[in-house]
Amino acid sequence: MTRILQEELVEKIHAKAKEYEAEMVKFMRDLIRIPSESTQEEKVIQRIKEEMEKVGFDEIKIDPMGNILGRIGNGQRVIAMDAHIDTVGVGDIEEWEWDPYEGKMEDGIIYGRGATDQEGAMVSMVYAGKIIKDLGLTEEYTVWMVGSVQEEDCDGLCWQYIINEDKLVPECVIITEPTNLNIYRGHRGRMEMAVITKGVSCHGSAPERGVNAVYKMADIIKGIEKLNERLKNDPFLGKGTIAVTYIDCKTPSLCAVPDECYIHLDRRLTAGEDKELAVQQVKEVIKEAGVEAEVKVLKYNTPSYTGLVYETEKYYPTWVLSEDHPVIQSAVETYREVFGTEPKVDKWTFSTNGVAIMGMHNIPCVGFGPAHEIYAHSVNDQIPVEHLVKAAAFYAAFPTVYIKMIKA
Repeated sequence: MTRILQEELVEKIHAKAKEYEAEMVKFMRDLIRIPSESTQEEKVIQRIKEEMEKVGFDEIKIDPMGNILGRIGNGQRVIAMDAHIDTVGVGDIEEWEWDPYEGKMEDGIIYGRGATDQEGAMVSMVYAGKIIKDLGLTEEYTVWMVGSVQEEDCDGLCWQYIINEDKLVPECVIITEPTNLNIYRGHRGRMEMAVITKGVSCHGSAPERGVNAVYKMADIIKGIEKLNERLKNDPFLGKGTIAVTYIDCKTPSLCAVPDECYIHLDRRLTAGEDKELAVQQVKEVIKEAGVEAEVKVLKYNTPSYTGLVYETEKYYPTWVLSEDHPVIQSAVETYREVFGTEPKVDKWTFSTNGVAIMGMHNIPCVGFGPAHEIYAHSVNDQIPVEHLVKAAAFYAAFPTVYIKMIKA
């Protein structure tokens, strides 16, 4: 196949990415040093804004939800890249061998909360923007580098807002969640449900006088376990799953029969599964158990750091692109030309903002990110410096390859 990018241009992209390595390392360590759990991202957003200003983005805006959107170029074709910049907490600090907010660097690896998932990609995106500007590559396209908020709390919520309210509707998006520098083309969806049983409370010394809501739930829980065994298994995305992840009850005292029981269900949706199917399956389990119970799809309505509430159902649709889709093929060709080898094309185990971008709005997504997802949310959270540099080169090259392949 004829090359899309001239070898001289690829060499220039690599040289620029390497030239900015020290600045990327400093930026990466700065981001780690700023705690930025979901709904608490304001300071890290401001630090990203400073770096975008420093490298010369054409436009920078922070929307009412608190997402930061940086623009490079003025071309008619609009492409976006997304990195969520919120993190999970650190958990038990005693399990860490180093300060999770130090940004420790050792043997070419930077350690700390958010290094893997996924502030490192934000660093590479910002410097890809600088490379694109340096080399004058934006004649035909505009690229928006997005630092999104609240993804760990509610994946996709930020992009529901960006698409519906900011009116940014790109023709494709690179999801920069960790892929270990591989290309990903989808993942299972998920949803959160509740099942509630009602009973009649009475004194615990005479339980026969009441109806125990926990006992009513017991057969439902057994049925949920059996349901998990027979869920669909897709050859690419893998098996759909369902699990009881939390149980609670309401009771007047520890000496009384509970009059309400609640279970929380984590449902992972493979190809061909959706919200309606998942709810109906749980209702069938309840029917088989022979009890009355309510099934709810839960809602998310926690305010962002700006105070904005943007309520949504906790339903995050499955998405997958075929290997021959132009966006996937453009990513594969970018990889070949930038790195000189064939990429591995795979999928994520977890879910991403693609649930809204592709799953809800049908905007094609492709995954490519620095760091390995096995370190996400762990006390070994880390990113190789080499990944920062390579990802910056890939992000700088992709828009040109994509535009040329679409036009061919």
